[in-house]
Amino acid sequence: MKAPEYFETVRLVLRRPAADDIEAIFSRYAGDPEVTRFLAWRRHESIEDTRAFLAFSDAQWDEWPAGPYLIVSRANGILLGSTGLAFETPYRASTGYVLAKDAWGKGYATEALRAIGEITRMVGIRRLYAICHTEHRASWQVLEKVGFLREGILHRHTEFPNLSPAEPSDVFCYALVL
Repeated sequence: MKAPEYFETVRLVLRRPAADDIEAIFSRYAGDPEVTRFLAWRRHESIEDTRAFLAFSDAQWDEWPAGPYLIVSRANGILLGSTGLAFETPYRASTGYVLAKDAWGKGYATEALRAIGEITRMVGIRRLYAICHTEHRASWQVLEKVGFLREGILHRHTEFPNLSPAEPSDVFCYALVL
């Protein structure tokens, strides 16, 4: 079953990225060094990097029931960030989120991840997980607020290219088992 490409919450719209989103994605969050600090993907250094993300997004949506979603304000249509599902099997996927700086601390991440939880149930995922850097307290607090359970620490597991590319970092592993 395919996930909806457009999903509304009280304050947000989660929607599939489109070609006309490229500049907003780059300028709002993907090219910002502070925003991308704790992400497992390299900060976009050019609009071409963002075009590559859009091609990746389209491939994910073509292959799986869902893929990346943009997080947009229902009130004014401003792009706030992104989230989504990265499938490993038809029943297991990972998720995460990134928000532009001016969207931090307003509950958008919590609302977006709750929506991802609903979408997860629609498409029959049985295990949804997320990893986050052990020092990124705000991120793991959001995961816990949404109901993810911390399963443990994965030592020297993930490289965060915007922190220290040569060293894999410890991460917390969180999961929702449905």
